[in-house]
Amino acid sequence: MRTATSTTRGGLRLLAAGLVCGAAVPLYVLLQRPVGYGMLAAGLLVAFAVDRYLLRHLALVTASLVVISTVSLKADLSNAGIARFTVVLSLALLIPWLTLRFAFREDVIRFPWRSGRPWSRFEYTYLLVVLVVGYLLLPVYFVGSGAYRNWPPVTEPGMIARLFVGVNGVGLWDELFFICVLFALLRRHFPVWQANVLQSVVFVSFLWELGYQIWAPFFTVPFALLQGFIFQRTRSLTYVVTVHLSFDALIFMILVHAHTPRWFDVFLTSPL
Repeated sequence: MRTATSTTRGGLRLLAAGLVCGAAVPLYVLLQRPVGYGMLAAGLLVAFAVDRYLLRHLALVTASLVVISTVSLKADLSNAGIARFTVVLSLALLIPWLTLRFAFREDVIRFPWRSGRPWSRFEYTYLLVVLVVGYLLLPVYFVGSGAYRNWPPVTEPGMIARLFVGVNGVGLWDELFFICVLFALLRRHFPVWQANVLQSVVFVSFLWELGYQIWAPFFTVPFALLQGFIFQRTRSLTYVVTVHLSFDALIFMILVHAHTPRWFDVFLTSPL
């Protein structure tokens, strides 16, 4: 009886987290906000019934997801668009961090920039693999599928500079929020693999509305899962940010190349 009860409770806890994280799909992919909000509410109700500590953390995740959902995530390089992204993404990051640290005195969310050890051969190899795969795959996706049109035209130096800042800024935020906040909170309650899958659902959904659509999930899903796995292995925010921004550097170059083919004409697999 005790084992059955424990199993049921564990299943309900996972259901609660699944509803909250799964709400990212209607919120950011399907753009069905009422459905997403309903899933968030249902997840919190289930958590309230089975685990109040889990409820605390899921409520903070919910607050962040709701804040993000208040604006369109479509790439916008205007002054207003950049300001909107800065405010909303900052709030989504700061709400759970500051609430836990100062209201509940929990040191769950950390930003471990220094791991205290040099990178291993595995880490250098993984970074190289990411760069090679990105170099070969990304031009086929962005240019071949026409996905680059999800971003504003970047043909002038000013717009190119804005794109560079935007791509890198969002890439940095991705790791701060999805790995150091969302993944960290979920790891408190679930095995690492479950927490990683849950955070990847939100990560990939966010990227979808941002512009990584069509067949992009074929590489964004593995990337999100690998970033969680690598962080769990290295405990180094510096490393996962380096990997992510290296990947984003290729994306920046490809987007510029797609709009102005003479720029960054160095991609062997580019259809241009």
